[in-house]
Amino acid sequence: MKIITAVFASPATLYRIKKSIFGPAYITTIKQPLRRTLVPASLFAANAAKLPSTQLLSNKLTLVISVLVFTLQFLSFSGYAQEKFTLNGYIKDSLTGETLIGANLSIKGAGKGVITNSYGFYSLTLPKGKHLLTSTYVGYATKEIEIEVAGNKQADILLLARNVIIENVTVTGRRRDNNVKTTQMGKIDLSMATAKALPALLGEVDILKILQLLPGVRNAGEGNAGFYVRGGGPDQNLILLDDAVVYNTGHLFGFFSIFNSDAIKNVSLIKGGMPAQYGGRLSSVVDISMKDGNANKTQIDAGIGLIASRFSIQGPLKKEKASYIISARRTYIDALTKPFISKESDFSGSGYYFYDLNAKVNYIVSDKDRIYLSGYLGKDIFTFNNRKRDFNTKIPWGNSTATFRWNHIYTPKLFSNTTLVYNDYNFSFAAKQKDFSIKLSSGIKDINAKTDFDYYPSTNHKVRFGLHYTYHTFLPNVLTAEQDSVIFEPNNAYKKFANEYALYLQDDWELTNKLQLNYGLRYSSFQQVGSYKTFVTDANGNKLDSMVYTPGETVKFYGGFEPRATVRYSISEESSFKAAVTRNLQYIHLVSNSGTTLPTDLWVPSTLKVKPQISWQYAVGYFRNFKNNMFETSVEVYYKDMQNQIEYKEGYTPSLKDPEDEFTFGKGWSYGSEFFINKVKGRMTGWIGYTLSWTYRKFPFLNEGKTYFNKFDRRHDVSVVGTYELNKKWKFSSVFVFGTGNAVTVPERFYFINGVLTQENSSINSYRLAPYHRLDFSATLTPEHKKKKRKYSDNWVFSLYNIYSRQNPYFIYFDQEGSALNGGVKVEARQVSIFPIIPSVTWNVKL
Repeated sequence: MKIITAVFASPATLYRIKKSIFGPAYITTIKQPLRRTLVPASLFAANAAKLPSTQLLSNKLTLVISVLVFTLQFLSFSGYAQEKFTLNGYIKDSLTGETLIGANLSIKGAGKGVITNSYGFYSLTLPKGKHLLTSTYVGYATKEIEIEVAGNKQADILLLARNVIIENVTVTGRRRDNNVKTTQMGKIDLSMATAKALPALLGEVDILKILQLLPGVRNAGEGNAGFYVRGGGPDQNLILLDDAVVYNTGHLFGFFSIFNSDAIKNVSLIKGGMPAQYGGRLSSVVDISMKDGNANKTQIDAGIGLIASRFSIQGPLKKEKASYIISARRTYIDALTKPFISKESDFSGSGYYFYDLNAKVNYIVSDKDRIYLSGYLGKDIFTFNNRKRDFNTKIPWGNSTATFRWNHIYTPKLFSNTTLVYNDYNFSFAAKQKDFSIKLSSGIKDINAKTDFDYYPSTNHKVRFGLHYTYHTFLPNVLTAEQDSVIFEPNNAYKKFANEYALYLQDDWELTNKLQLNYGLRYSSFQQVGSYKTFVTDANGNKLDSMVYTPGETVKFYGGFEPRATVRYSISEESSFKAAVTRNLQYIHLVSNSGTTLPTDLWVPSTLKVKPQISWQYAVGYFRNFKNNMFETSVEVYYKDMQNQIEYKEGYTPSLKDPEDEFTFGKGWSYGSEFFINKVKGRMTGWIGYTLSWTYRKFPFLNEGKTYFNKFDRRHDVSVVGTYELNKKWKFSSVFVFGTGNAVTVPERFYFINGVLTQENSSINSYRLAPYHRLDFSATLTPEHKKKKRKYSDNWVFSLYNIYSRQNPYFIYFDQEGSALNGGVKVEARQVSIFPIIPSVTWNVKL
């Protein structure tokens, strides 16, 4: 018998395959030492016809996974001959039991090591014998572990946090040569301790505003939590909260983000060299992980600020086995203003507030299995009443997510995570005047399932692969109205449905001490499905005919490969050169007239008319550390090409038509350089970032087909961030930012037509607002209480936002004075600024 293709399988797996597919024949067992079975792949086809279709599909899926897993296992067979064994486990906080994401475990003196994954898991393959290991993590004491390896072993490593260490213990960050040693470009992990020490608008710590202080990331405007990365739009950032996509990140119309810092464990920003496990966006990834909850004791954190208060409680459900965390935040603007608005006032009952609720439970089922259940609920509610005009309106909007995750360790080298996610974002507008009422709603809903595998063939080699699926439901503007007993329901519910799939494989391989590769391939696809109806129209938009798609029927299918590759070449122990190329596809889009993600903006899918956005990004960088890794520095240069970019047509005004009928399509490109100096040790820490960049767009039917600067274009962007720890009681922080003014379109000429003042606009974005700059300052006081047995600790944070009260432009408008009848008309441009100097104070307490 001729064997064309074969796979290695364990005896137990082979038995199951044999029983369900092959029957008792055609099995050849290989003797020791491998104890694996060689199976002729040609036999699968011969016996497949005997199976029912559902069983065949199940067996095929099992076979595919088995082939992939056991092929990867084959890569490490040579290790058995060398008597190598695997040490695996979790790196945790010694007091809370929280797993530490991105912690380092290295072989002392060998320069080799691993980094924990998104769940704090590590796998390290070592030769038989004694080894001295070193574990480090930002803000934690370095720990050395002497271990003797004589077989595969599972061991959790506990690290002691900085705020509880004793004297003469070395405190470190992550392995500080990560800046030069890893292949990843453009990735920055944000410490929550750093975030809470920096000045904040109205005392509200905002992780998205802090990300805006990094090179390559610019803000959406004064005080706004929206951001743009390397010339991309706000919808081109993939923002994840415990694996759930967040579609609207802003409270108070974008001035605050939805992320409560008390509930957040880790924040990672990736703006270049996006790994293959991420997709669906062109520009960046912001991956946010919630805390798991203190597994050892009950802990309460609370804070009272100028406009909002926070409360969190966490603790063990079963000590060292199961834990929970519940964290809530609410503004009290409505409560503060209510006493000043009398019940007899025309505006009584008007107000605004927002709230967030985060909750998470995790349970260690066994040494090999863990489950997590987390959720988020956030809402903004704006109400306005005018009794004089018998008018009232209510505008609620918000996100809700639920995530279930199951971690499983198949072998010491193979880790998996399976995730189920429900995600719902909705916006609603309701207004009533006398006997007439109107309601407008829109939103997007997702159901997501995915599984990811981490495989560690050796210390210098990590493989990751997985499969993702999402079912989307898009609900654009839906309008209903009522007057007296008459109900008005126009046919404008253009609901759309879609399936999104992705399959990826990624390999991170340190070939030599100098050369390391991270290469991967992602295949993604997007399928718009029914129920759906399309219309054939004439030149005037009149409907002539229609085509109806039944539920589940394919309307349009898109797909493509997304290659990703990064290479690192070490010049010395302190410096390296890196280069990356990535291709990304984006199938859902946010088209907006504004500069940020507002609740009124609509998410739309790729359809018959709307093609996926496509980008290629190329980046090279030089990375160098100084003074024993005290200073991290880098210079990165990038170029990004973007196809199928979307804007509204010229003269667009909001309507109840299908939004895609108002789109026009073109291309964009951006390029620039980013400079970064980061001091990570000592009493004084902080960074300086500078970005020099250009961003362009070109649309055949906009700006007469001529190239123009995109609204996200900013020539110069500077940020200086510093924190100084004076003593145990006082810590001071300051932030300075400077940026070129936004590109805008303004009227250039005014003239009268039949007595009506008419304006003629400039070409698109041909003018600039005044430059933006601001200086902030904060001081944190941690009182030293006399009673040593006091059961709580607290601190006070005093902040000054915009110290020298710079009147930064929010927008400009043109005001008319005089009358055309006497020829005395005067038109002036006027600037609106919203934030002068703003002091704030926040009290935080921990029990």
